[in-house]
Amino acid sequence: MKAMVLDKTSAVSSHPLQLRDQPLPIPKPGHVLVRVQVCGVCRTDLHVVEGELPDPTLPLIPGHQAVGTVVQVGSEVSEIKEGDRVGIAWLQGTCGQCEFCTSGRENLCLNAKFTGYQVNGGYAEYALVPARFAYPIPSIFSDDEAAPLLCAGIIGYRALRLSNIKPGQRLGLYGFGASAHITIQIARHWGCEVYVSSLKQEHQELARQLGAVWVGGATEMPPDKLQGSIIFAPAGELVPPALRALDRGGTLALAGIHMSPIPSLDYDRDVFGERVIRSVSANTRQDGIDLLHEASVIPIKPHTVRFPLEEANRALHELKAGSFQGAAVLTM
Repeated sequence: MKAMVLDKTSAVSSHPLQLRDQPLPIPKPGHVLVRVQVCGVCRTDLHVVEGELPDPTLPLIPGHQAVGTVVQVGSEVSEIKEGDRVGIAWLQGTCGQCEFCTSGRENLCLNAKFTGYQVNGGYAEYALVPARFAYPIPSIFSDDEAAPLLCAGIIGYRALRLSNIKPGQRLGLYGFGASAHITIQIARHWGCEVYVSSLKQEHQELARQLGAVWVGGATEMPPDKLQGSIIFAPAGELVPPALRALDRGGTLALAGIHMSPIPSLDYDRDVFGERVIRSVSANTRQDGIDLLHEASVIPIKPHTVRFPLEEANRALHELKAGSFQGAAVLTM
């Protein structure tokens, strides 16, 4: 099979991913082999490739938003059959026994395995996944539309929940890439007023098209106090202004897996008034199930830009530069 392989982490401008022929994976007990049709390109992939996430398993095939068809089923699999269309997301394994796994918080499992980081992912023609971590894809979505839902969608959905925003309230979104452009569609479905802060003019325009009531610069103060906010951009310097924009009792969720250093906070100005700041760490399988169900009801329509598999380096470079609206997908 053809795959984009990372041997050594480095800046995407150096084209660190190499197109290679790799042996076809064989499914172990409990696993299924998926013929990948598309794989979404995520900012987490960028953090892995450039070495901002520690100790990836090298050599590595990145990618954790893969959509395809099951072509082979390992032993001990009963819930999935050949021909099923499934998605492969970031979380690919947990111990199932620790205090986090047994309390509905498997995303915090210290022995979790992540796709395209510790195990090979979807920048390839075929990929393996444990059957219990494969998501059935609702038929309403094309492959291209489904791919960004598997991380950008799931993480945005979990961040939305952790922001404690309620239907009809005012929500702030900082950064308007793949995840935010899905999250705004859920928030609008809930009846929330959405305020978007973003650097890029084209991202601001997409936010307006998707129903933002106000759009401003990255650190510009919105005209109204917000009851909840989410920072998607990996920029720690956004935390103080985002906290200042919150109303008393509001929650700021940090949705990125990596963020630049957060500047010092002024307690009276930035935090006092029971403002809450919390991180978002991966997702549970239930988050994925709930997101895909709600996305199909709305229905969410992701904006996607296609790149051939062999142009994965260019897709990551353009993601880093913010050169496109919505989400990128690699096609096989």
